[in-house]
Amino acid sequence: MTELTLLRRHSALADSAEQLRILENGASWPRFEKTLSDHGLMPLRARGIEVLQVNVGKLCNQTCHHCHVDAGPDRRESMSSETAEACLRALAATDIPTLDITGGAPEMNPNFRLLVEQARQFGRHVIDRCNLTILIAPGFDYLSEFLARHRVEIVASLPCYLEENCDRQRGGGVFQRSITALKRLNELGYGCPESGLVLTLVYNPVGPSLPPSQAALEADYRRELRARYGVEFTRLYTITNMPISRFLDDLLRSGKYDEYMQTLIEAFNPAAVDGLMCRTMISVDWQGRLFDCDFNQMLDLPVESTGPQTIHDFDFVRLADRRVATGRHCFGCAAGAGSSCQGSVLTSRTAKE
Repeated sequence: MTELTLLRRHSALADSAEQLRILENGASWPRFEKTLSDHGLMPLRARGIEVLQVNVGKLCNQTCHHCHVDAGPDRRESMSSETAEACLRALAATDIPTLDITGGAPEMNPNFRLLVEQARQFGRHVIDRCNLTILIAPGFDYLSEFLARHRVEIVASLPCYLEENCDRQRGGGVFQRSITALKRLNELGYGCPESGLVLTLVYNPVGPSLPPSQAALEADYRRELRARYGVEFTRLYTITNMPISRFLDDLLRSGKYDEYMQTLIEAFNPAAVDGLMCRTMISVDWQGRLFDCDFNQMLDLPVESTGPQTIHDFDFVRLADRRVATGRHCFGCAAGAGSSCQGSVLTSRTAKE
């Protein structure tokens, strides 16, 4: 059965305020801010902006079980050309090195190519957060060559190298279509060290658990995908499922919400806080509003009110030192080895040192 979006199901969880009510209602659980304070880590502030992450909308050709955006074919939220151009103006006026384009399926937005082409002309690194199946969807067969021509890094969701587990999370037939897309990307040079075309795969746990070791799982993915399908990739990111949106709905329906939240809280790792993505990222929604990260965006937790609120009044200096808005969902990013859009926080940080 095809997964329906929360909005289409008329679920109360389609309202971010209801999600926040549930997340903040557990009186026996510590607040994230209190936990930070207990470890001498408050206030949590940004320390620059290395990534401009632009969520161009909620339209998608898939309806994944774990989607924190509640994206799907029935969603119509889509970034306008005016807002896309404002994002590009902000990029051009700063030295922010990376434009990270996400969705939905970001490639379905009519301004996707403009964002890629202009950002590459500015000499910026561009990331496309891709669900893979869009690359072989009717009307989008040009995408693989387009991305390769502009040397865009592809960060692609593949929650398991086993077909059954992947399809359970993303829908029937998605795994085989993803393999077809990956083979096409390999033919263009993606995942091949000599090409410089970066193909990053993303693992999300299928159920209510923390990801395993990123390095160990990457070795498993590489061995299995190579042996079974002849597929190569550059690296693997492991990302913890946030207890929001459709994953929150799944936790509540399965009766595992309390257990999962307790898992996240008990796994809090103060060493992961230094590398939280909210400290070096600014997130823009399809309407141009600013957030500390994509998860805060989905919960409608904007950047602090004393600074710029939209991409149209972007101010790098004020935003680069802003105080970060937090909530109990943030335990997901600070659990275990930490989690970010760049994978395991501690592994990512160690690799840079």
